[in-house]
Amino acid sequence: MPNSQDTPEAEILVRLFGGDRQPLPASESTLIRIRDGNQQELIGDYFDGPETKFEVPFYDNLGDLYTVLASAKNRRDAGFYPVKVSLTLEQLVDLMLVPTGAQFVFATWDDLQRDHPQVYKFLCCAGDVADAKAHYEDLEKNSPPKLASLLNLSEAMRVIQLLTGTPLDYFKTINWDDSLAQDRFFGYADAGLVRQVKIAAAQGEFAPEPNPGLFHPDATSSYKQIQFGEANVQLTFHEKNAKNIGGVDCVLVEPDIDYYKDLGAHAILEVIANKLTHGLTDPSMVYVLRWIAGRRAAVAEFNPAYILA
Repeated sequence: MPNSQDTPEAEILVRLFGGDRQPLPASESTLIRIRDGNQQELIGDYFDGPETKFEVPFYDNLGDLYTVLASAKNRRDAGFYPVKVSLTLEQLVDLMLVPTGAQFVFATWDDLQRDHPQVYKFLCCAGDVADAKAHYEDLEKNSPPKLASLLNLSEAMRVIQLLTGTPLDYFKTINWDDSLAQDRFFGYADAGLVRQVKIAAAQGEFAPEPNPGLFHPDATSSYKQIQFGEANVQLTFHEKNAKNIGGVDCVLVEPDIDYYKDLGAHAILEVIANKLTHGLTDPSMVYVLRWIAGRRAAVAEFNPAYILA
């Protein structure tokens, strides 16, 4: 859509990546659509290569909340909203287009120890390295989505800085049983984690979930990270389920990641949809959403110990 001569222009730089977190090949063509906040599609065409710059109207109102969508042959669609443009700063939008039918490619146990030491330490939190390795390799072989979910959560919690440490530092056990699913896991953690998360909530980094038992049976409290538009970590506490581990008072903790920040959207689009389809949150979608959200927020790249290829 041509821009009026007296309407100033803003810039959006779109960069495209694959499931391996590397730029798409220069020879690959992608359909990029850009809509303004009035839901007018201003751009809709194919562009070659991993990077394209666009000039769009600047309205100085809600029309500046742009949506960027990308589609490519044999890849899953991706997009981001809102992209709030300005006259003074080029807006960078990084999107991940995962190959259709992509498979999880996990780090080996040795590579995990070398390249992801904090996650490795967390997986071995119960103190038995051989047992942790056996569980890791069993999930890799027999339940790849469950391992991907565990690695998503591990990496996301690794970069949550609490007043003291990160959530990973508080875990004493991981429940390597049927409760470990492709959307969550359970484990016992130092009860001090509850206080740490409450402090983070008071500082505006987490939001308490009302009626936590609605989606998490027997939960006593639950807090969702609010840093990103999508794929935030939620820590749910089952404080009535407590035990002493090695002299440390611990409570059962249930970490998970929802697609959506808004509770209503989560309930309607994720929980209800999953019940209707008998499905669970897709860890590959969490991977994509969390990576895109992190790039948009200009924080350290989401770097779980696997890729999609």
